[in-house]
Amino acid sequence: MHVTARDSIPTGMRLLLVMLGVGLGLNVRDIIAALGAPIPALPIPYGGSLLDNALAVLAALLLATLLRPRGVGLLASLGLRRNGTRGPLWVLLASLPCWLGLAMLGTPNTALTALDATMLAVLFPLAEEVLFRGLGFVLLVKIVRGPWPLLALPQAVLFGIVHWLGFGGLDGGGTALFVGVVIAFGGFIFAWLDHLDGNTLWCGLALHVSMNLAWNVFSLDDAVALGWQATSLRIATALLAVATLAWNVRRQRNSAL
Repeated sequence: MHVTARDSIPTGMRLLLVMLGVGLGLNVRDIIAALGAPIPALPIPYGGSLLDNALAVLAALLLATLLRPRGVGLLASLGLRRNGTRGPLWVLLASLPCWLGLAMLGTPNTALTALDATMLAVLFPLAEEVLFRGLGFVLLVKIVRGPWPLLALPQAVLFGIVHWLGFGGLDGGGTALFVGVVIAFGGFIFAWLDHLDGNTLWCGLALHVSMNLAWNVFSLDDAVALGWQATSLRIATALLAVATLAWNVRRQRNSAL
């Protein structure tokens, strides 16, 4: 059997590179700038964020190409293979209570544009799913054997830390910590959905997109957005999505018998 350079990478080194990629993927421009070669933002709205997310996806693709096990395709290694639309549609249905709840708690965001919605609710979540759940969970599952909840935890923690830092880190006080914890919980839920759907990203992405879009379509006061009602709505929606998808998967298995 022909042995390639990729086959000779120890498992421990693969895990380290995966975690470094997940933790630093959204900061590629910052790292390059620190090395003295800054990359300017694209000269369009959201140009900096769009470039950061594109570079994160590129980093995930490059690392998956290097680290995926023999016989595993590139797209499959990141959870991007096709797996039907039934699962994501059930997840979208389960997210409807979030929309109804936010409509009751907030008011329509009349300032939201189609560009805002596309970036904040579609493209940026897609990039995060490829980096955190694709590289940080699906590829990890294919590299090492172990309980999936344990393998889902590192990316969830890193997901929370990235958003905690985005809200100011230590300077952000309790608000930043709260946001980080909630986002980490969301990262675990997205991985759980991906696990239920055959280690593909589409169900986690469906919930991520739907909830991000809902939170941008409606405006909430900060006190309400961080209050117990909105927080309970987030958690309940996430758990409902998991329960709905698990029921659908079980039903499909039973019908196949």
